[in-house]
Amino acid sequence: MTLRDDVRALLTRRGLAAHRDRGQNFLVDAGIAEAIAAAAGLSPGDAVIEIGPGLGSLTRALAARAARVVAIEIDAGLVRALAEEGDLPAHVEVIHADALTVDLEALAARLGPTVRVVGNLPYSVSTPILRRLLDLRSHLSGWLVLVQREVALRLMAVPGERDYGSLAVLHALCVRLERIRDVPPHGFYPVPKVTSTLVRATPLESGPLDGPDEVADLLDVERVVRAAFGTRRKTLVNALRAGLDPAPPVETLDAILVRLAIDPRARAEALAPATLLAIARAVVRSRTPDP
Repeated sequence: MTLRDDVRALLTRRGLAAHRDRGQNFLVDAGIAEAIAAAAGLSPGDAVIEIGPGLGSLTRALAARAARVVAIEIDAGLVRALAEEGDLPAHVEVIHADALTVDLEALAARLGPTVRVVGNLPYSVSTPILRRLLDLRSHLSGWLVLVQREVALRLMAVPGERDYGSLAVLHALCVRLERIRDVPPHGFYPVPKVTSTLVRATPLESGPLDGPDEVADLLDVERVVRAAFGTRRKTLVNALRAGLDPAPPVETLDAILVRLAIDPRARAEALAPATLLAIARAVVRSRTPDP
């Protein structure tokens, strides 16, 4: 019997099924699970936060390499299945929680100084989870995530490419990304209609957002960058005026672009992350009253 058969049988036995609205596709290729765990670069003393363990194929591979694994699973039925039939080692803890709302910072602090996140991210919530991880970058050694290939393309896009947008900009300002490998649909059950891609993120040791207010800074930058990409056919000035509330005066935006030596006809998709960061900070400063 294959791992796929085992997973199918376990789900049937417990009256469970993959939820499409949660983007559940269980990893059922043991070789791929081992390859993902190996790519995590774990040392024996490391701890892992796993997001979306499913039925534990990756969990067990991670547990063979890490000192501790805490798996976060939103599906109560899967949590019970893991506890009763998952055959998990004693140093694996399964938490019934939503990765979008659980206190990941407190969890990382509890696990110690060397913590990595690894996960087969549910397709339906991969982007918001990735955004949460950026806020946690100072608490993590890094993360290794399996996402839809189209999400990976958006993460790693550069100026001028069709997929370049706010997701790529925010990640370029915070982490170094590496595309590790593609995972074909047959590695999952149910078989999805898309290919997945394994991506590694390593926080920048000295990035452009470093400083005591880096989280707030990222939020400020995110608002401006999202507005800049909100209407791709518009020039940067018009996109910012359409996407920000309150809308900055045209004269203010024109003055910012002149000061930064940026063509007023420029569009966000042609500008490097560092340039967009400079624009965002200038816009934020222009809206902050002098002390």
